[in-house]
Amino acid sequence: MVGGYFSVPAVEVKIEVVIPEKERSKEEMSPNGKASPLIYKVNGTARHYHLEEHPIASNPYHNPKDVVEASVCHVKDLENGQMREVDLGCGKALLIKESGEFHAVGHKCPHYGAPLVKGVLSKGRVRCPWHGACFNIGTGDIEDFPGLDSLPSCPHSCLATQVKALQTQRRTKMMAKCISLSNYNLSSTNVLIIGAGAAGLVCAETLRQEGFSDRIVMCTMDRHLPYDRPKLSKSMDSHPEQITLRPKEFFRTYDIEVLTEMQVAAVDIKNKTAVFKDGFKMEYNKLLIATGNTPKALSCKGKEVENVFNIRTPEDANRVVKLATSKNVVIVGASFLGMEVAAYLAERAHSVSLVELEEVPFKKFFGERVGRAVMKMFESNRVKFYMQTEVSELREQEGKLKEVVLKSGKVLRADVCVVGVGAVPATGFLKQSGINIDSKGFIVVNKMMQTNVPGVFAAGDAVTFPLALRNNKKVNVPHWQMAHMHGRIAALNMLAHGMEISTVPYLWTAMFGKSIRYAGHGEGFDDVVIQGDLDELKFVAFYTKSDEVVAVASMNYDPIVSKVAEVLAAGRSIRKRDVE
Repeated sequence: MVGGYFSVPAVEVKIEVVIPEKERSKEEMSPNGKASPLIYKVNGTARHYHLEEHPIASNPYHNPKDVVEASVCHVKDLENGQMREVDLGCGKALLIKESGEFHAVGHKCPHYGAPLVKGVLSKGRVRCPWHGACFNIGTGDIEDFPGLDSLPSCPHSCLATQVKALQTQRRTKMMAKCISLSNYNLSSTNVLIIGAGAAGLVCAETLRQEGFSDRIVMCTMDRHLPYDRPKLSKSMDSHPEQITLRPKEFFRTYDIEVLTEMQVAAVDIKNKTAVFKDGFKMEYNKLLIATGNTPKALSCKGKEVENVFNIRTPEDANRVVKLATSKNVVIVGASFLGMEVAAYLAERAHSVSLVELEEVPFKKFFGERVGRAVMKMFESNRVKFYMQTEVSELREQEGKLKEVVLKSGKVLRADVCVVGVGAVPATGFLKQSGINIDSKGFIVVNKMMQTNVPGVFAAGDAVTFPLALRNNKKVNVPHWQMAHMHGRIAALNMLAHGMEISTVPYLWTAMFGKSIRYAGHGEGFDDVVIQGDLDELKFVAFYTKSDEVVAVASMNYDPIVSKVAEVLAAGRSIRKRDVE
């Protein structure tokens, strides 16, 4: 029985929507629930703070006052390892039974709202079926990304069979605040974060979640607060305020300063100073470099003509949509960005043409067979491909783009051109810094996201790091989920936690209402084992190297990618013979 009371006496599982006051007061004492004062180094000096200084900010994003109790099922209805979405009358919760104990958490992933009941339960955590975020079933805390918020949950010490859970579907962790900003020199900060993408924001939030109470400054070349960058190509007409990851009030509440439209021109590691393009200097104690990458531009004749775009900001994406509506669009590069833009514009533009040097899209990443299936899907949606060729010239009329000329000799009508031919790490300002940069421009870090310079960390698309999944081979993984984890690991190690990164890469792409999910690191794969039907776009592809599965991709086959990710995260191997 679900959603009502049993007609005969029985042991019931009840869910009560409430935040117990004793739990609330405990959390306000300190981030770890202990009453002892916290100690952190401020500019090299140990400093104590106590409760009267109010370093911990209460959470302003949920404050349910009403108590709602619902009997949702019989205790014997769930076996160990099972999950059930239950109705509370005022909303839903995810009920989980593992090792004989019940747990209740929010039923939707806070990232994009995926139903967690369709996810993967494994050893105390549930993994989202869509994008791989992981949540502790006891606390609701987010343990792997993407996403910033945790799940509401019941306290572990429930009475009898009663389970308590929050009515809301997301929970922002308790965070510290800065003790006194008025005491600081404006040109000096304890933590400086260069870059305000996923890595930078998660680093700042993690520091506050861990009780860090000194000054944090993030600087960004963008004019906006941190935003959901993957939506620039997946939802191109989204306005900046629609994709902002945190509102202005959040940054004010937790004393995270964000300097917008500020570009760092150099870093002086000897004097621990960042020099900005306008000449302003800021001293730091700890530094995170999370500058991401810079899109490559075309180098052909006519590259300066108007209406040729790299998608870097919400304004870029919005402008492309406006200009492309009912017009002719040429996209150069069958990258993730290029393909997502093509899919988004296909129903809006008069024509969409895509130019690519390879034989099929995604060949190096997904393999030829999957790439060809994706290509057919695009062709059925009016996207025209021009493969194994490049752009030789952009022609203009009255300063605006008119035609794209290919090396094959083909001339394409074009009112708008979007360039998606890859990117380079945005690390040019570090060349004379003494920070270790590899031959491709990536910042080299260790498992704790530390550079070769003490106190200097790096994270996100601009780094190479040891990937545990591939025997600690140094790799670059320029994806949203990984940037989140980099930021968290960097923050923990700024606080001397000694935490090493061990996450499994997880990414997704969305095109024509369908998603391809991917987990692992398939670089250098030598075979692809396909299950399902590529023609029907319902398949799973296992990427193997020798006898080992190193990555997996799927379409319409959830939650297989999350299942494989959990196996790999546990350090277990999957053999080729197991998937053939």
